Amino acid sequence: MRARPLGSPAPRCSPCGSFRPPRQPSARHPLRSSASGSNLSRTVKVLVDSHAHVSGDRFAADRAEVLARARAAGLVGIVDVGCDVPSSEAAAALAEADDLVWAAVGLHPHEARRWTPETGERLAELTRRPRVVAVGECGLDFYYDHSPREVQREVFAAQLRLGIELDMPVVLHIRDAYEEAFGILDAHRDPRLRGVAHCFTGDAHAAEGFVRRGFCVSFTGVVTFKNAAQVREAARAVPRELLLCETDCPYMAPVPLRGKRCEPAYVVHTARALAEARGEDPAALGAQMARNAAQVFGLDLSSA
Repeated sequence: MRARPLGSPAPRCSPCGSFRPPRQPSARHPLRSSASGSNLSRTVKVLVDSHAHVSGDRFAADRAEVLARARAAGLVGIVDVGCDVPSSEAAAALAEADDLVWAAVGLHPHEARRWTPETGERLAELTRRPRVVAVGECGLDFYYDHSPREVQREVFAAQLRLGIELDMPVVLHIRDAYEEAFGILDAHRDPRLRGVAHCFTGDAHAAEGFVRRGFCVSFTGVVTFKNAAQVREAARAVPRELLLCETDCPYMAPVPLRGKRCEPAYVVHTARALAEARGEDPAALGAQMARNAAQVFGLDLSSA
C-alpha cells in the first residue's frame, strides 16, 4: 500500500536522551547517494525502526519519499509515536495510510500538565484504531521539567494503567528519573505490563533495571557518537531478545549523518553500531531486533 496524503501536520515531539539534536536540520538525503549507505543496506537487511515521528511537521514536504527510502534501506516496519492527542491522531492516520507504519498513542511527560479525563478517553479511543499497537510515549522527564514532577508521575501512572487495562505495551520516555520510574513500574506490577524503554542513554545498571522488569531497551543514533561509550556499554548488557533500535527521527541522526534531519532509513547505522559494540553479525542482529519489535508490539511482518 502506498502512502496517502495526510491532513494538517502534527506538533513535533521533543527529543529525549542526554544528547541535544542538531539546531540546523537538513532535508538532503545522503543515504540515497552514499556508498556507505548502500553497503549498510546490504549488511543489515531486515530492520524495524521502533520509534519515529514521521507523521510530524518536519516530514510534511517529503513524507512519501522518506518512507520510500526506508523501504529501500531494508526496513520492514516503523512505529510512529504520538506525544499528545493531535500527534497521536496523526500517527494513527499515517499507520492507516501506509502499511510500513504502525502507531503508538500517548502523552509525553513534557505535556503531562495538559492531561484531563478527556485526554485519557481520547487516547483509549485511538487504541481501537486498526494499526495502533502501543500506549505512549509516556513517562518522566526530570531533565527539562516542562510539567510539574508530581503531575508527570500521575499521568505516567494513568497511562500505565491504560496499557494494562487494554493489554497493550507502553512506550517509555524516561530521562534523569530511572529510579523514580522503576518505583512507579513496580507499583503497577501486572502480567500485562510490558513495553519499551525508548531512546535509552543511561548506563548498564539502568538498562538492567528495565531488563529485570521484562522491558525491551531501544537505542538511537546516540550509540554511534564518539562520546557515548557508556551507552555502548549499556547496549552490551541488554539480552539480544530484548534489544531494539530506533531513530527517534527527526532527532539525533547517527554518525556519519550528524547535523542532518534524521529519518527511518538511517537506523541501519544504529543497527551496525550496536552489532559492532556487541561483537555480533549486523544482519543477524538486525533480524533479531525486527523479531523483538514484532513480538513486543504484535506486528505482523509475515509479508516482509
